[in-house]
Amino acid sequence: MTDKSYALCGVPILECDAQGPVVRTGADATDLISAAWSHKAELVVVPLARLDEGFLTLSTRIAGEIIQKFVTYGLRLAILGDIGEASARSAALRDFVYESNRGRHVWFVPDLDALQERLARG
Repeated sequence: MTDKSYALCGVPILECDAQGPVVRTGADATDLISAAWSHKAELVVVPLARLDEGFLTLSTRIAGEIIQKFVTYGLRLAILGDIGEASARSAALRDFVYESNRGRHVWFVPDLDALQERLARG
């Protein structure tokens, strides 16, 4: 499988394949951003399987570095997958996800149906 580009609720999306290279650094995020631009995407959907295992451990700063790249370059980011277990272990992560999901730039969604619902709300 490969990355896919399509529109969902009128928003151009690049959905990354879960089997692709692991995103660990800001440089890896920049590669995704370049791919998004080549597909004219406004939102990049990254499955948890594509993210470094330390992404959900906020003290590693991996999430911050990757998310900052997307914000800096004006692209939205949706992290796709179940983070329930990780957020149950970390109040900081729970708070971070809550605040992220209140905004428009970074969302944590369990599946594509939840993303579609979120986009439909505007």
